[in-house]
Amino acid sequence: MLGRIVELATDGGRMGVDRGFLTITNDNVSGRVPLDDVEAVIASARGLTYSNAALAALAERGAPLVICGRDYAPAAVLLPVNGHFEQGLRMSAQASATKPVNKRLWAQTVRAKIIAQSLALDRIGASSARLKRLAEAVRSGDPDNCEAQAAQAYWPAFMGDGFRRDRVSGGVNALLNYGYAVLRAATARAVVGAGLHPSLSLHHVSRGEALRLADDLMEPFRPAIDLIARDLRDEGVEEVTPAAKLRLAGALHLDYHAEAGRVPLSNCLSRLSGSLAKVYLKETDRLAFPRPLLPIAEPSEPGSRDDLDHELGAHGDEAA
Repeated sequence: MLGRIVELATDGGRMGVDRGFLTITNDNVSGRVPLDDVEAVIASARGLTYSNAALAALAERGAPLVICGRDYAPAAVLLPVNGHFEQGLRMSAQASATKPVNKRLWAQTVRAKIIAQSLALDRIGASSARLKRLAEAVRSGDPDNCEAQAAQAYWPAFMGDGFRRDRVSGGVNALLNYGYAVLRAATARAVVGAGLHPSLSLHHVSRGEALRLADDLMEPFRPAIDLIARDLRDEGVEEVTPAAKLRLAGALHLDYHAEAGRVPLSNCLSRLSGSLAKVYLKETDRLAFPRPLLPIAEPSEPGSRDDLDHELGAHGDEAA
């Protein structure tokens, strides 16, 4: 079974543990989820409390706690210290990686992102010719800033001429923020699970950001979120509702084609992070991206969306 994204969405909730379950309670309702099923916890409400035992149990299982700030943009993430039996070896190799290696890896990542964006445009029937040309033009380290050029062409074609990507705006921007927060948490978990340090990036260089590597590796998977956010907007959804959150979190369970067959996005992130560790250990020179770089339309198993249930105040007795 695919892991659950648990959201603390009701003010005043409390998160604890009880006999192998993550428990969530507030004045009106309570719920519980098997700890081993938790993919990540997203805290978006105010006045929340957490027991130390709950935080330790999540860390032991590699499940991040994402604390959201304004408009669902992540403000903090709690991750485990130990994630892999070769962690010391892998982090040492990661820290010793040369600048040319990281520049080459960043070029692979940017090329993959632009290809994914072009495929998203293809899926909605928009022209993707410019993005495909930009993908072919990416060089080591992306000195021509093809990533930014692609974004300038992508967003108006994908969302409409009047759209501007703004992290502090509402509407579809808030939907994107929430979806990216989920994706970022899953990527951070994959990075730590591969024995890598999430602050040692390929490219992102913000001095205070602890998840720079997760920000790098999630880039090619953003269009999976973009497609869902666009669909929600076209359906008239203007706010980050419980139903919208469920749809956006469901991106982690969308299947991609891979060598092993159909693989959910969350597993693609683990494969990608593992391949990065192998690059640093000089076992390969390529990152393992799925092909093609856009998800198949639906999860592979009927009813698998049931495993995405958020623990929301509006959703029955598994809520907080």
